[in-house]
Amino acid sequence: MVVATYTCDQCGAETYQPIQSPTFMPLIMCPSQECQTNRSGGRLYLQTRGSKFIKFQEMKMQEHSDQVPVGNIPRSITVLVEGENTRIAQPGDHVSVTGIFLPILRTGRQVVQGLLSETYLEAHRIVKMSKSEDDESGAGELSREELRQIAEEDFYEKLAASIAPEIYGHEDVKKALLLLLVGGVDQSPRGMKIRGNINICLMGDPGVAKSQLLSYIDRLAPRSQYTTGRGSSGVGLTAAVLRDSVSGELTLEGGALVLADQGVCCIDEFDKMAEADRTAIHEVMEQQTISIAKAGILTTLNARCSILAAANPAYGRYNPRRSLEQNIQLPALLSRFDLLWLIQDRPDRDNDLRLAQHITYVHQHSRQPPAQFEPLDMKLMRRYIAMCREKQPTVPESLADYITAAYVEMRREAWASKDATYTSARTLLAILRLSTALARLRMVDTVEKEDVNEAIRLMEMSKDSLLGDKGQTARTQRPADVIFATVRELVSEGRSVRFSEAEQRCISRGFTPAQFQAALDEYEELNVWQVNTARTRITFV
Repeated sequence: MVVATYTCDQCGAETYQPIQSPTFMPLIMCPSQECQTNRSGGRLYLQTRGSKFIKFQEMKMQEHSDQVPVGNIPRSITVLVEGENTRIAQPGDHVSVTGIFLPILRTGRQVVQGLLSETYLEAHRIVKMSKSEDDESGAGELSREELRQIAEEDFYEKLAASIAPEIYGHEDVKKALLLLLVGGVDQSPRGMKIRGNINICLMGDPGVAKSQLLSYIDRLAPRSQYTTGRGSSGVGLTAAVLRDSVSGELTLEGGALVLADQGVCCIDEFDKMAEADRTAIHEVMEQQTISIAKAGILTTLNARCSILAAANPAYGRYNPRRSLEQNIQLPALLSRFDLLWLIQDRPDRDNDLRLAQHITYVHQHSRQPPAQFEPLDMKLMRRYIAMCREKQPTVPESLADYITAAYVEMRREAWASKDATYTSARTLLAILRLSTALARLRMVDTVEKEDVNEAIRLMEMSKDSLLGDKGQTARTQRPADVIFATVRELVSEGRSVRFSEAEQRCISRGFTPAQFQAALDEYEELNVWQVNTARTRITFV
């Protein structure tokens, strides 16, 4: 309220009171000449319809993580915004605020003795800033030279290779991350919402640059939030109920997923999260909303974000002797990720040599080794991705039969090979999302056959990374190794097991007596175990 309007109950005169502070003392007695002459003592009543109001907003602004002093936590300040500057900044935005630094003056019973007082910033100008540079976001269109750099034939490969160029390899993973930044097209047929955001999980051995990729995507995305699994709770990811300091009412404060709305939420150490906290992500990954029923507040918050997660296998490193489900142990979330990449650290002399040379060069020169092309600037990529997200490509009727046939073929191959990965209707939706993201990347309005083929190729590459070498998967490894693992499970505290019990267990799992005997002889020659002369006990050496 800027000007309070009062009406006298005796003379009907209007009285105006300018208000300069957050609190004010309302007028009681009418100051008009008529009431003073008649000494009628008219009382004033506040008329809200005749008073003048302006828009008001109170914000909490927190220091950027790059500017935090050593050994301190990020500082925060209260910002009071009035007039047309309200609602310019949304939670999670990076902004530059120009204003006047003032103390909060307490009056009446709230007056505080002493020389210290709380402070606030009276905002006069608010500008949205780019995430890593000190310039305004969304400034201008692309120049002719920038369009020429992007309009080359291999622009798709160039854009993907420009993502974290200091990290060696992972070409297909970088292409998938580029499509995650661009995103698909949201669909709402007759009220049912089909998400367009792409969710990706990077799972692999320690030291394969998963966290570095997440950190780069967090810096590259125009709007993003970065958190870790161990340091995140279900409330911290979704929303918390707090009491507002101004009105005293219970309000909702959004968590990381809400702050990343229309952006990317990067979650590192995804496997370290508690199961109860991880279930809070299920609704976000499919319905793109967060339903809250706390302290009498029933509402639904938007969380239209892509989730990029990084996790380690269940045993720290991927164990090829165990099945895919035993290694990953995220069954409920497995099908909600459009792409699940398994990055293994396999010894390879040539590849290890190139990787070591690449890391050494980066460490010495603080930049990526010279390549066949110059990586695109992060600011240029951010602006181009923002332009791509404005496109709304559609799938033409002519491609419907082709996509349907490709999906049916994927289902048939998965059934024939007893595929351990999920191939369901969500797989078809993932192909459509990836296809529309590729069309967005080319700045066209129609999905083409090449886009569908590339989406299917990325889908198959992610599945192949899960299956690994055919000789290494649990379904196709040697019978002798599986029999050894079965016998090893039977050994409790001792070092021996009954021969008949081991044979019966292996036969119940589908192995023949001949395979059991061959495995027994093989590991006995390797001096792993010994079988007594009566063939009644197997003793581990």
